Amino acid sequence: MPEERAVGADRVLVVLSELGRHPRGATLEELASVLGEPKSSVHRALSTLRKRGFALQNPSGGYELGDELLRLAFSVHEQRPEGARINPVLTRLAERFGETTHFAVLDGGEVVYRAKADPPGGSMRLTSVIGGRNPAHATGVGKVLLAERYRDRGGFDDWVGARSLTARTQATVTNADALWRELELCRARGYALDEQESEVGVECIAVPIALHVPGRIDGAVSVSAIAVRTSVSSLIRRIDEIRDELGSLAVDFSRT
Repeated sequence: MPEERAVGADRVLVVLSELGRHPRGATLEELASVLGEPKSSVHRALSTLRKRGFALQNPSGGYELGDELLRLAFSVHEQRPEGARINPVLTRLAERFGETTHFAVLDGGEVVYRAKADPPGGSMRLTSVIGGRNPAHATGVGKVLLAERYRDRGGFDDWVGARSLTARTQATVTNADALWRELELCRARGYALDEQESEVGVECIAVPIALHVPGRIDGAVSVSAIAVRTSVSSLIRRIDEIRDELGSLAVDFSRT
């Protein structure tokens, strides 16, 4: 019985996760097809989610994420202590550079965006979202965090061996030796770059930060720029401005 309950709970979470990929809703048939599950099983999972307010059925008969999930997600996000410290910094950086700023953490082979600030006014903005994920090896925040976590080649090789370094663009580094050299460079200079490696037309510079214990990196802050508007070379020239704005949150790898 406990195993059956675990399987059922897992199915509910899988359905919930898949619903998150369909902001305009999805039918029972579509969900069952994508998940490769019987419609009866998916329907039971949806019924459980609807009962608790985590899913709803729209007028056209499709299923969407429910308001209870949104309430819970935003409540947790707003109550995280890191948010109170990070958000004002991101906002100031976005205003200063006129570009989008992020705070992200490392989760296995991906980075998760915990906070984001868009530039003011009608500037062109990025489509990244809080809670969104990207491959760590293809992003500035990911590379700067990988550089901190894997300081020896053995640990890095174990990490690479457990995953595939897929290409997001033609510029994405997918060779383990080349990526390792980049991580060494990150540690030496104290920042990482994303030169249209995650998304064509977007360049980024990222700096690691310690939020709780000096010297212990908790995440990274990035300035992500539209390439035709702000070049990566200009971001590098202004790296000291970023560090000054981060203040006590910034940690220089070369000094740790």
